Amino acid sequence: MTGHDVAIDPAAARAPSRWRAPSREARDTLFMIVLIGWTILPHLMHLPLWVSGLSVAVLGWRAWLAWRQSPLPGRMAVLALLGLAAVLTFTADRTLVSKDAGVTLLVVLMGLKTLELRARRDALVVFFLGFFLVLTTFLYSQTLLTAVGTALSVWGWLTALTLAHIPAGRPTIRQAAGLAGRAALIGTPVMVALFLLFPRIGPLWPSSDSAARTGLSDRLELGSVADLANDDSIAFRVRFDGRPPAAGQLYFRGPVLIDTDGREWRAQSLLDGRSRRAGVPRTLTVEERGHPTPYEMTLEPTQLTWLPMLEITPPPSTQQPADPTQGVQVLDGSEVRPLADLDLQWRTRRPISQRVRLRAVAGLDDRIVGATPADLGENLRLPLHFFPRTRAWAEQWRREHPGRGGRPADPDAIVESLYRHIGSAGYTYTLAPGAYEHDPVDEFWLDRRVGFCEHFATAFVVVLRSMGIPARVVTGYQGADPQLEDGYLIVRQSNAHAWVEYWNPARGWVRADPTAAVAPDRIERGRAIQPAAGLVGSAFNAVSPGLLQRVRTWRETLDNRWNHWVLGYNRNAQFDLLKKAGVGSPDTDDLGRLLMMLVSGTALVGTGLAWWDSHRRTPGQRLARRLASALRALQAHGVHVASHESPGVVAGALRRRFGTPAEALARSLDALERQRYGPGAGAATPDWGRVRHAARAFAAALAQRAREGDASPARASV
Repeated sequence: MTGHDVAIDPAAARAPSRWRAPSREARDTLFMIVLIGWTILPHLMHLPLWVSGLSVAVLGWRAWLAWRQSPLPGRMAVLALLGLAAVLTFTADRTLVSKDAGVTLLVVLMGLKTLELRARRDALVVFFLGFFLVLTTFLYSQTLLTAVGTALSVWGWLTALTLAHIPAGRPTIRQAAGLAGRAALIGTPVMVALFLLFPRIGPLWPSSDSAARTGLSDRLELGSVADLANDDSIAFRVRFDGRPPAAGQLYFRGPVLIDTDGREWRAQSLLDGRSRRAGVPRTLTVEERGHPTPYEMTLEPTQLTWLPMLEITPPPSTQQPADPTQGVQVLDGSEVRPLADLDLQWRTRRPISQRVRLRAVAGLDDRIVGATPADLGENLRLPLHFFPRTRAWAEQWRREHPGRGGRPADPDAIVESLYRHIGSAGYTYTLAPGAYEHDPVDEFWLDRRVGFCEHFATAFVVVLRSMGIPARVVTGYQGADPQLEDGYLIVRQSNAHAWVEYWNPARGWVRADPTAAVAPDRIERGRAIQPAAGLVGSAFNAVSPGLLQRVRTWRETLDNRWNHWVLGYNRNAQFDLLKKAGVGSPDTDDLGRLLMMLVSGTALVGTGLAWWDSHRRTPGQRLARRLASALRALQAHGVHVASHESPGVVAGALRRRFGTPAEALARSLDALERQRYGPGAGAATPDWGRVRHAARAFAAALAQRAREGDASPARASV
């Protein structure tokens, strides 16, 4: 081994190399890939499973290439993946131009474009796709949580854009995020002003919320209401002008089911032609028996045309069509038009795809009186070959329960006797009764006796019709959460319910709820059966009982305010804002003028800020300006300070030119140099007064010497 050889430890040679931070290019690429994953995550829950698999594979592949700094794949591989995605999209959607197909291709293009990041223009295309993909998130959901997630995505894309515009050095992601955040905050007032004042042409988010859950349908098969009752999402919110009614009075009327083929029950409607009753229900009369109850309802999107209004919400009177205390009014200016249908059902022409606020007046104690023989006949009809055992049981029951004097019992007495039978015959109320395959009513009423509200209601109607009493099934919602949330009662899909109306010639249509005979707590308290808590819910309750419920209440309250103040902000709200600002009768022109004034004012402020920014000086420029000002007395003697010269440089030039007479001024400049550039710089305030005094004294000395002829005029600058 020579003197220049170095001994190598074999163990050290075998040791793995230490981890090294990736290059800036690799780091920025990895940050962009994580950001793309965060942006497309909300879409993957609505798109086919193959999109998730392809996106994860492509982004993972691109991250591995960035970490290894390996070359990107060729264009043929990218085109092959794009062609495969197009074929799969067309196979699933049968088109390439629908909403879902377009979002699918956009997500795929975003991932594939990362495999072509070879130039600056490729990165700009990715930025554009990223911002556009953030916008498409609102095609599926407009909740507060979605808004927070998209705000983080926008911040991330602004950070990536900022990094791309700092090509030199190695700025940290934190620094770029801070700069992007400040830029976004500067634009926030403009965004808020545009939101408040820009004229509303239609709903804030005109596309339908495809993620909305459907509610009650105009068709009922045994088990469908139980399935809906397992859904704990909010169906609607309701607020009363005064004290809310008792839970037992909260019946929200939906589809009224009259026709049955033995397995399915269907509603009749004049709006879609599914009714054998001709004309408008002129015989419908509502007998008012108490004080009216005004209420306001915020209905969630259901994609259906049914409005579950509180019983009894009557249609407008034909004698007083403009009476504001009757009918249903829309509060949010949407295009939804409530229409009164048969049997006090409320409908709309189009499915409800947006959140709707309604106001109406109900009569909780009112009765529906008046019916034609044809109407009553519709409510007695039963299919010929179904329910044979239940019909026989009903005929025997009526014979065994006669009325007074041996006459047939009236409908009210029959219903009361059936209540007692349900309460004493071992019937069970449950969310999971199992399947009824053959004759569902016979099986439930006479054999198994286990069911949900729909089983009790349909069997009850079959029994009453078999006895010659007109009856029908009414579906809707019953009860609400016991506690108010932000002033509203919350009615959930789990409050879905089915009950009965029967005809009493002396009283009209009377509500009967056979569920109350077997589960009175369900009706009196208005709380639905709660499904068993899952693993997460059980863990939360184990840590703190009721914690999950409190978190849910807090989240739903925030969602309600978000829906009211942001998603529900429309033209009427804009006009109300102008009225509060002092505009007497605001219109769209007033909005436009105010918006133009605001834009012009913002432009003037921006111009002023730009002018001020153009005249700002760096610390070095300010130092040079102060130094030239302090030495201004020496300009007559040829001393001029250049903009690039520091105090120490000027002190050295003075010593070389003037010698000992300039020493006092030079020492002052040296002290200024140490304060500006020496250890602990900036701790002390520069003594500009001392420098200025020394410069004036030296200038006076030079002037005196010039008068005495001891010094020749100085012509060279420092």
